[in-house]
Amino acid sequence: MRFVLSRGYPLWLFLTLATLAKAGEPVAVPERSDIRMIVDISGSMKQTDPDNLRRPAVRLLARLLPDGDTAGLWTFGQYVNMLVPHRQVTEAWRQLAIERSGQINSVALRTNLGGAIEVASDDYYTGGRLDNTHFILLTDGRVDIADDPAANQAEEQRILETLVPDLVARGATFHPVALSDQADADFLRRLATASGGSFHIAKDAEALNRAFLEALNTAAPQPQIPIENDGFLVDSGVREFTALIFWGESETSASRQLSLVRPDQTTMALDQHPDNVRWVREAGYDLVTVTGPQAGRWQIDGTLGEGSRVTVVSDLNMRVADLPPSFTAEQPVDIEVAFFEGEEKITNPDFLQVVSVSLTLVSEDGRRGTKMLSPETVPADGVYHDRITQLPEPGRYQVEVVADGRTFARKFTGLLEYRVPEAVTDVGAGAPVAGNLPEPSPPVPAPKAAIPAPIDVADVENATPPEPEPLPEVAAPAPEHPGNAEEPGLTAWLPWLAAGGAGVLVVAGVLVVLLRRRGRATETASRSPVADAAEVPAPERAEEPEPEPEVIPEVTDVAEPEPTDSQTAAPEEAVAEDTIPVADEVVAPETEPDAEPEPEPEEDEEFGLEDFDLSEFDDLPGYDEDEAPDDEGTRTSGADDEKPKNNPQE
Repeated sequence: MRFVLSRGYPLWLFLTLATLAKAGEPVAVPERSDIRMIVDISGSMKQTDPDNLRRPAVRLLARLLPDGDTAGLWTFGQYVNMLVPHRQVTEAWRQLAIERSGQINSVALRTNLGGAIEVASDDYYTGGRLDNTHFILLTDGRVDIADDPAANQAEEQRILETLVPDLVARGATFHPVALSDQADADFLRRLATASGGSFHIAKDAEALNRAFLEALNTAAPQPQIPIENDGFLVDSGVREFTALIFWGESETSASRQLSLVRPDQTTMALDQHPDNVRWVREAGYDLVTVTGPQAGRWQIDGTLGEGSRVTVVSDLNMRVADLPPSFTAEQPVDIEVAFFEGEEKITNPDFLQVVSVSLTLVSEDGRRGTKMLSPETVPADGVYHDRITQLPEPGRYQVEVVADGRTFARKFTGLLEYRVPEAVTDVGAGAPVAGNLPEPSPPVPAPKAAIPAPIDVADVENATPPEPEPLPEVAAPAPEHPGNAEEPGLTAWLPWLAAGGAGVLVVAGVLVVLLRRRGRATETASRSPVADAAEVPAPERAEEPEPEPEVIPEVTDVAEPEPTDSQTAAPEEAVAEDTIPVADEVVAPETEPDAEPEPEPEEDEEFGLEDFDLSEFDDLPGYDEDEAPDDEGTRTSGADDEKPKNNPQE
């Protein structure tokens, strides 16, 4: 499936979007939503939100909430205050929320998020039922109820394992918004995932409006009409539209210039508009609501910031089935689209034949791809089905569904996060490494078992000058070998050979290292005696090393030529070469470290990279990647008509 970039070159997003002929529950008109906003007013907000942009963000949500929904606003620090009563959304409720948003400040000492959730979800409001209830949480920090970190950690665990699961089981969904990088993103993300909600990060106060808007759009999506070429088409069925137009990056209140041009070419602006227009300008956005608008194309004259949109109130609407917050290749997401006239789904083929439906995905870096969903044959049930099974890389994608009916247009926007299970990534990256680790591992435990042997050998090596001391102990075997001046040398080496033979049997994996050390330590003191000894008895003892179990001392005597052959073995490599023949006969296990290829770790790294399937990226184009603080207790003034127990003073 081919996608077209807005930048002007092709992009394959590797979406497996195949039209499915499947039966299922048709898309339905969504139920009324219950939106409960919980806002952090801890003292740290003075740094993360110095201009108190939480106020215009709350006012934005208040103005965009649909009539008939229910909503409430709570603030929290150490204590929880109900700032705006939980009631049905009406124009009077909006005005109350706008007025009391000015009481949002940053004076609290703690961050008692668990207490805020408990108060906002009290059974008092809906009798314990939380169907289609969405909690939009805004905080800039971590759970902080005490100076003891253990107490704070226990509170987080209580929220995730006890409090939230009970609320989710009753229908609640959480949409946390983290303001600043200091927030506990992992905790908030787990909170959202556990409830099937969305998680948003506003890296600065300016991004807070968009984060709040996305959270509201997930909780209570509203019909939109698409903006194309700085304009939008209003059909005769639209009773009211609200244009939310964000500012440009460099715009300020003083420099902001915006006007709307109606289909009859009449221009209206903030300070010049008719009575059926409500125009509000807040920090970062303009919100224009027009009741009974003229049908036709409206034009936007001014900078159109990212996230701008136009929502409508109309009997003709396009509905998209609820999207999950995330999906994987093993658990794909289904897209279902249908049109409604009021609450009745439209199945008239004459209407559906003139409607084209498209699906667009936008990646976080701005790449986009589009596919037509409307088949040649109109769906009999009036529902368009599609499935997204895989994306080129994990991340968050914006979903846009646009319907063009020639005389009308509708739009839906949502967010999806494509996840790759961690287990898959771990196996791919770790498999080659794990396959080669067993080879170097055997030498590691060997030294632990051979600790006594190296110590004895080292003592003998360091004591090479006083070797005549063992002579009385081995006086008996001395007469077995003829010799005058050579016998002391031989008898001096016999105890050493016996100890070496025992060390070989006990320490199989370290013999080569010990021989190297012995060669260097005894090289100067044992060259002549060993050479002389090797002249006479060497032939007889050369045949004896073959039967290892019969004469252990004689087998190890063969190791004597090792230092003799390496008289010029100043470099360690020569000593190693001399010891290899002995190790092959006496100590077979020593072949393992000799066979170890040192460059294998490098091969592991290369193989580890190849283990990740990058074939999906072959077709991708390259790209570079305050007002005076009020006492918290004063916030209870507007909530006296509500439940008293939910209004403790800060």
